Amino acid sequence: MSVRESNLSPGVPTTGDGLQRGLKSRHLQLIALGGIIGSGYFLGTGYVIDSAGPAATLAYLLGGLIVLCVMLCMGELAVAIPISSSFVTYANDFISPTWACGMGWSYWLTWVFYVPAEMIAAGIIMNNFFPAVDTLYWAIGFGLIITIINLSYVGTFGEMEFWLAIIKIMAIIMFVVLAVLIFLGVIGAEGFKGTTYLTGDGGFAPKGSWAILLTMVIILVNFQGSEIIGLAAGESKEPEKTIPTAIKHVTWRIIALYIVPLFLLVSIFPWGKAGLEESVFAAALNSYGFKWAGGLFSFVVLTAAISCSNSGLYGCTRAVYALAREGMAPRFLGKLNKNGVPQNATLLSIAGCWICVLAYTFDTSEIVFTYLLALSGFSGAIAWISICWSQLNFRRKLEREGFDISTLKYRTPFFPYLTHFAIWVQVACLAVIAFNPDLRISVYIGLPLLLLPMAWYKLWGYKLKPGTVNRIKYEDVFVK
Repeated sequence: MSVRESNLSPGVPTTGDGLQRGLKSRHLQLIALGGIIGSGYFLGTGYVIDSAGPAATLAYLLGGLIVLCVMLCMGELAVAIPISSSFVTYANDFISPTWACGMGWSYWLTWVFYVPAEMIAAGIIMNNFFPAVDTLYWAIGFGLIITIINLSYVGTFGEMEFWLAIIKIMAIIMFVVLAVLIFLGVIGAEGFKGTTYLTGDGGFAPKGSWAILLTMVIILVNFQGSEIIGLAAGESKEPEKTIPTAIKHVTWRIIALYIVPLFLLVSIFPWGKAGLEESVFAAALNSYGFKWAGGLFSFVVLTAAISCSNSGLYGCTRAVYALAREGMAPRFLGKLNKNGVPQNATLLSIAGCWICVLAYTFDTSEIVFTYLLALSGFSGAIAWISICWSQLNFRRKLEREGFDISTLKYRTPFFPYLTHFAIWVQVACLAVIAFNPDLRISVYIGLPLLLLPMAWYKLWGYKLKPGTVNRIKYEDVFVK
């Protein structure tokens, strides 16, 4: 596909629909990590450990494997057809418009509900440091900052995410170093820990292996955000090079930043003391005399909340922008500003977030936060399933039409087995939610958020005229 020059910002290449290709490879890699390492990672991990014990490590390993599979499927699609808000368009083209409408709006609503939770988390932390200023004002202030960033040139967003993600990564590395020293007995009076905490209190899986699957929806939401690589594909420079690199690096960094710290955590800290009251990482370090850990991780959670809100707003904005282009949302939501950014889609998304911020101030209990995590996990898994499903149908379509698959610049390995595995293991995880009394509400809320837009589109939406969508013809991409 040729890239034309835009008169929006001189010298900045654009996609065919006016979005600017201002994201570099390092931006893509850290944008995905920024969406993944949110406050849910530092706070929600406590719930997973409390529910599954040290066996939570296996749950995160399974989650990491799912991420790897989804990213490999996304890579093939995004390199072949680098369109902003890609997986909505992919679902429309390779599954059905009805499914794309339901999945797209479900994904948008998930972030609209979840981003305010991150803003509130940031506001609570700032209120602890500056009690004279109400949490609500801090949350609205962060919302304004995030709005300005998302309305600016996309490179500004990428640069912001890059540095916010760096802070979170450095904090995790610091925890790993300290945890290794504690585990080896270099720090603390208990000496070498061995398997004291891994098997000492009820064994490695004190609540049974079933508990591992029961917590998978929280695991999925903790990993959610990696799909933003696909949303950003249309605004990245040289997507055929940057996307495979970003996928490879992000996948291994996710494993390193999740699995290794979690294993060390359950090796040095009693799993029964984990919870949502505070960051379990801070609690572990505090128990060994690092009293400054609480303040440090409060700052890190603040950074994570702002970063995740920033990435989440970017993701839901591009999703609703794609819906508008496909005729599944009002046409005005597909309008770009002078910076090549979906202005109206951003304003709608942040308005929804502000409404939820006001609502959440009336109830910031742990159970509400858990419900939000579960709902995000449900809808995020639907989006991931849709990505894999689209890749499966995309490849089948190429085969039916006689295209030479070897000409694909990036191919999902072990096709179709890896794709089927990714789809059905996620379907199984969602089915298991019905057996978890703490999380099954996500099904009760998540299913209507998926089905109602589908019903609307089936009855009335199909009559809407799609916006101007810059389709990439297969003949322009592949050699037949």
